[in-house]
Amino acid sequence: MDILYIRNLRVEAVIGIFSWEKRIRQPIHVDLEMAVDIRQAAATDDIKHALDYKTVSHRLTEFIAHNEWHLVETLAERIAELLMKEFGVSWLRLTLSKPAALPAADSVGLIIERGDRHAPRLFEPGQ
Repeated sequence: MDILYIRNLRVEAVIGIFSWEKRIRQPIHVDLEMAVDIRQAAATDDIKHALDYKTVSHRLTEFIAHNEWHLVETLAERIAELLMKEFGVSWLRLTLSKPAALPAADSVGLIIERGDRHAPRLFEPGQ
C-alpha cells in the first residue's frame, strides 16, 4: 500500500457551538493520509495518473472555508465523505485539529480512519 499525505494544511473556518464562534473564523489544521496505488503514475511520470495533492488541498480548503460547522466531528466526517466520493480514496486517516479551542492546550481535535486500508485503488483520472 502507498500513502499520499498532507501535513498541517491550515484553513480558517467558522466552527464551534458558541455564539461568539459563529461570528469569527478560527484556524483548523488538517493532517491527512490516503491510500493510493502509485505504480501507474510512477511508470508514466504523468500527473493525470496520480492523486494530485495540490488539487486535494485546494478542494479541502474551499470546502472547509466556505461552510459553517458546529462540531469537528461533523467536519471530519464530511471531509472523509468528500475525499472518498470525489477522489476515489479507498482508505484515509484524518487528523483534524482546532488549535485555538483551549487556552491551556496547544490543540484539540480528533483522528478518524475510514475505508479499507488494504485495498488501495489505482487513481483513475476524473475521479
